[in-house]
Order: sequence, then C-alpha cells, then structure tokens
Amino acid sequence: QVQLAESGGGLVQAGGSLRLSCAASLRTFSSYTMGWFRQAPGKEREFVAAISSSGIITYYAASVQGRFTISRDNAKSTMYLQMNSLKPEDTAVYYCAGDRVISARAMGASMGRSLEVWGQGTLVTVSS
Repeated sequence: QVQLAESGGGLVQAGGSLRLSCAASLRTFSSYTMGWFRQAPGKEREFVAAISSSGIITYYAASVQGRFTISRDNAKSTMYLQMNSLKPEDTAVYYCAGDRVISARAMGASMGRSLEVWGQGTLVTVSS
C-alpha cells in the first residue's frame, strides 16, 4: 500500500530548477506535518525542509534556505519542493516523509528518525 510517492526528479545543470512532488494517499493528509529529506551517495540522510499541517509554518536547512521553497496543497493531498539555483552538492535521492505528531521545526531536528510514513525517493542529479 503506497502512501507517499515522490516524482519530479531528474538531471539538471547547475543553476537550473526542478520541482518535486509528493503525492499522498493518506486519509488525513491535512493532519500531517510533511518534510523533505535527502541522501547523497556515501553520506548520511539530511533534512531539507518541512511544512506544518496547515502550510503556514515552514522550516529549512541552512544549505537550501533562499533557494528551495516547500509548499503543500491539502485539497490535492500533495506536497511540493521548488528547487532553484541548484548546485552539484544538491545531488541526492530526495525523500518525502510525514508525521502527525511532530512539528515542522522538530522534524528538522529529528533527522528523519521515527517518522510515520516515507516515500520511496526520487533521484536529483545536478551536473556542473
């Protein structure tokens, strides 16, 4: 039973843009704090961005602040990550995750530990 499914990854040149989507089949998507994480080859998973259940509060990793924008459409049960000014170091598999208990800021601090639901990931490759 697929609950979160990412899409929108691909190959892009440095300085380019991509928009990732995370489609949820969760019955109460609007109750979930949602977030994006990424994992580069040979590196640990890292937090990228999170958004509160209402969409009002957002939280970003310092490395993407000002370049990435997280958003959600609760009517469509979908979350987005607009990525601009991409750099080669943004290359990674990007995962979406959700949890009904944690806040957006706490999701950032959690590094993804013990979150309720995860997607399978989508690969983003940024060439120099």
